[in-house]
Amino acid sequence: MTVGSTAPRRETRLLRPARPTLQSRKQQFVRDAIWDAAIDLFSEKGFDETTVDDIADAAGVSRRSFFRYFSSKSDLMAHGIVSYGTAVTDAIAACPKNATPAEVFRTTVREVAGHQATQPRTRKIMQIAAKYPAAREAQLSRVAEVQDHVAEAFARRSPKGSPNDLTAHLFASLTLSVFGVTFRAWLESSPQDMSITVERVFATLGLFLAGDGELATGSGRRANKKSKR
Repeated sequence: MTVGSTAPRRETRLLRPARPTLQSRKQQFVRDAIWDAAIDLFSEKGFDETTVDDIADAAGVSRRSFFRYFSSKSDLMAHGIVSYGTAVTDAIAACPKNATPAEVFRTTVREVAGHQATQPRTRKIMQIAAKYPAAREAQLSRVAEVQDHVAEAFARRSPKGSPNDLTAHLFASLTLSVFGVTFRAWLESSPQDMSITVERVFATLGLFLAGDGELATGSGRRANKKSKR
């Protein structure tokens, strides 16, 4: 898991307030400044080599202000995953009510991956996580939390709405796994368009599916038909 290109929100749950107050907007502005400065420094100077003082100076805030938002640079890196999780759950919730879990999965991957690809620091974050074990471990420390919230988002779309719904957890795991593969493939195939990468991943995924291949799309479904002839 190496995504999370937008500045992290402070909320512990993966839900954003509908009407942010002036104070919350100001806080988000400072948080954005700290996040942007940190990612740029991690990329240029190195995650291990960058200190909290370096980040605070680059962001134009005091050391004390930094610690109002993050407990450490590892905490900052980890919160990027929470922000990414928010984007995923928002996309799931925004899908039409009559959409099947498979349709929600496909739409969510396309929309979130496409949005993340347009963010200026996405590649930097992925490269930082790939190069520095401490940065990668910081991200992984929040993945289980994100997966639980994604499962809850899928479960809320079910008539039963059970947080322990097996289908919801399976789709949550699949969604995050596909995101990981998609972003890795996109990074390695630069400057390939993200939409092309997403469809390649879907097509490859379709080759591994049994049954009627509900998740297969495009060339993946055609490949399934050819393999059955």
